[in-house]
Amino acid sequence: MSATTARPADLSADLSSTAPTASSRRPALDWRIRWTVLALIWGFSFLFIKIGTQAFAPLQVTLGRMVFGTAVLVAAVAFKRERFPRGARTWGHLAVAAVLLNTLPMSLFSYSELTIPSSLAGICNATTPLWSMALSVVAFSEDRPTRQRVAGVGIGFIGVLTVLGAWQGFSGQDPAGTAMALAASASYAVGWIYVRRTLSDSGNSALSMSALQLTLATVQLAVVTPLFTSLPGSFPALPLLAVVALGALGTGFAFLLQYRLVAEKGPTIATMVTYLIPVIATAAGVALLGEHLSWNEPVGALVVLAGAALTQRRAHPKRPAPAPAPSR
Repeated sequence: MSATTARPADLSADLSSTAPTASSRRPALDWRIRWTVLALIWGFSFLFIKIGTQAFAPLQVTLGRMVFGTAVLVAAVAFKRERFPRGARTWGHLAVAAVLLNTLPMSLFSYSELTIPSSLAGICNATTPLWSMALSVVAFSEDRPTRQRVAGVGIGFIGVLTVLGAWQGFSGQDPAGTAMALAASASYAVGWIYVRRTLSDSGNSALSMSALQLTLATVQLAVVTPLFTSLPGSFPALPLLAVVALGALGTGFAFLLQYRLVAEKGPTIATMVTYLIPVIATAAGVALLGEHLSWNEPVGALVVLAGAALTQRRAHPKRPAPAPAPSR
């Protein structure tokens, strides 16, 4: 939202290293409006996934998402007259990033929503900053685990247990579907760590790298999907439109929005979108899909977000890296 979906909080910082300087010309829409639109797009992505899987296999939903998202970014690259990155090393690293940030997590979210509500998938997506902090301590020697950040991880995962109703034996939720959604969020975190370690000095723009990464993810899914699915017998309008919106809006256009927001207002403002995604995903699932919501889910989600916010407060700024394709 990916991350799914949503995106890790590291994303905006990564974008800031390669985003262009904001134009002196006043944008047509105030940044607050665009920020709200971005939050709505990513929050509704989980609803789009749910609707899409009602008619298409999860891999087909993800492939469609990649196709339409890639089309938007490639068109943007062509409009700005940029070039795809060159070099076998860069392409190889972006191919791995495509697996970790697109192909795997987005497929896992699609599979998870076969058995869990879209609202729960959106809440699970909010754990990405927790996974990112926990893993970055191991992957980056300079990322010291302060007491505050360790407390944030602990609080966040207490929130996860609250969402799942651990005291009731996780009753009411499908364990496999929930595990896939949490694994998808962890994959985003692993992917960003990989990107920071391998592509931070590539010298390419975030837009061109993102477009190439999505292109590689599309190729990967185009190879894998026919092996595990058969051609749909029909293409119902609503699920098809949901897949188109998921790709063109939730993957392609959303990246361009955040790309511009980072250039204008910096990574901190853009990162705050992450904390609205589970709220919007939950509201959309309950209001439009009639999903049941127990008291522990919104309470646990708030605890998760509080923990995630603590993990993102750093004593010293880290060197940013260029950002590949949007995760949600």
